[in-house]
Amino acid sequence: MKMKSKFEPQILGSLCLIGLAISSISPNDYLTWVLEVFPILLGVPILIVTYKWFHFSQAAYRLMFIHAIILMIGGHYTYAQVPFGFWMQEVFDFSRNHYDRIGHFAQGLVPAFLAREVLIRTSPLKRGGWVRFLPVAVAMFISALYEIIEWQSAVILGSSADAFLGSQGDIWDTQWDMAMALIGSSLTVILPLGWHKVEEEN
Repeated sequence: MKMKSKFEPQILGSLCLIGLAISSISPNDYLTWVLEVFPILLGVPILIVTYKWFHFSQAAYRLMFIHAIILMIGGHYTYAQVPFGFWMQEVFDFSRNHYDRIGHFAQGLVPAFLAREVLIRTSPLKRGGWVRFLPVAVAMFISALYEIIEWQSAVILGSSADAFLGSQGDIWDTQWDMAMALIGSSLTVILPLGWHKVEEEN
């Protein structure tokens, strides 16, 4: 049975705030928690303020909610210590906890998904062409900006930023993060997303 309700964004938003409160209870490191969930603290107010003029599709709100959960879990445990990452490490014989790869995949997929909707709904661009390229470009800009923030956090905070960086000694961590974001963002424009219906809800 499909969940379809005009109140779904508000329900997901409320669940997100509840999850945020739960994740803030005794996290491994409070500074890391703040840094990791900052996109939620920034994004939710923007969505609330702009909701009167622009509604995303149900698929978009659900993806944002899933991304928020990924961020909250990573913020609570720190990405290098998430239990699910240790489970993957054991099952697939990974060399390290790869939960952060999931986070960066979502960091590419979700912004590209949202950018695609905004372009289709507010720009004169036709589907295909620029509407395929620009969402990936937006997502990769965000990913690159995030890596710069991580770099500057390391410069300013020193070892206090280690948990936020979550590189776990991997010298190619930044490149892997960008690659996962590229894969996630590319999927939004490569795969036939018939389920991604850009609904006009205004």
